[in-house]
Amino acid sequence: MFISYFDESGDDGFPEYSSPIFLLTSIYMPHTKWKSNYNRIVEGRKQLKVRYGFPIKLEFHTKHLLTDKKPYRQFGWSGEQRRGIIFDVFQIIADIDIKIINVAIIKQNIQIDEYNVLDRALTYNIQRIENDLEGFNNPNTNFLIITDEGRIGKMRKTSRKIQRFNPIPSKFKVGTYQKNIQLLIEDPLAKESSESYFLQAVDAISYITYLYCVNKFINNDLPNRVKRVLSLKDVIELLNIIKPRINCKASPNNEFGIVNYPRP
Repeated sequence: MFISYFDESGDDGFPEYSSPIFLLTSIYMPHTKWKSNYNRIVEGRKQLKVRYGFPIKLEFHTKHLLTDKKPYRQFGWSGEQRRGIIFDVFQIIADIDIKIINVAIIKQNIQIDEYNVLDRALTYNIQRIENDLEGFNNPNTNFLIITDEGRIGKMRKTSRKIQRFNPIPSKFKVGTYQKNIQLLIEDPLAKESSESYFLQAVDAISYITYLYCVNKFINNDLPNRVKRVLSLKDVIELLNIIKPRINCKASPNNEFGIVNYPRP
């Protein structure tokens, strides 16, 4: 059994939207690794407490930390300290036994009037997890999804659909073939991110990857408030720290394995 956690950056709206990219991130691990991974994160959070005074039970929300919003402003951390916290968190992530998949939907490349952004991103992400787990050649290698409550209804609808009907474009001829999802069990399960260190880890991966994608795929600069703390070089360095944990086979078209659709 594998356990996966999902979180996103950007909004899933289309054709009206507030973010040019929607980034859906998953991490997944064997259930036998869950406890040791959890203990490693707890130890890492204790170190954050020692080094920066970051409370062990305080939810880690990367965007809010970088932009110095509540509840982090009260601590008076400098930009360099906030940068140090982010780098320490990514080292914690690199030290746990997980795999990572990122799926980016590039909205400016969408050529049709109706496009369900979340449905596409979730489908592509689940497909990559299933493809990876099929390599274990074990019929009992199932996985389940844990996510926050924000989009749980939409995610359940998609996860149920692709277990019944999941056409995939053929690489060898015009048309599609059926490859229904077989290894996913249960509906996606909701959990408050404030109660899950793993969801907070996914949030960190997702936002930093989002910053990379905005520059890489649509050539936008980092937000001004983020640039006070991180440079684009820092963003790439953070992704390189966790690269050994990224399932780069998910997309051979990108150095960090980021699945990105639609293609220009």
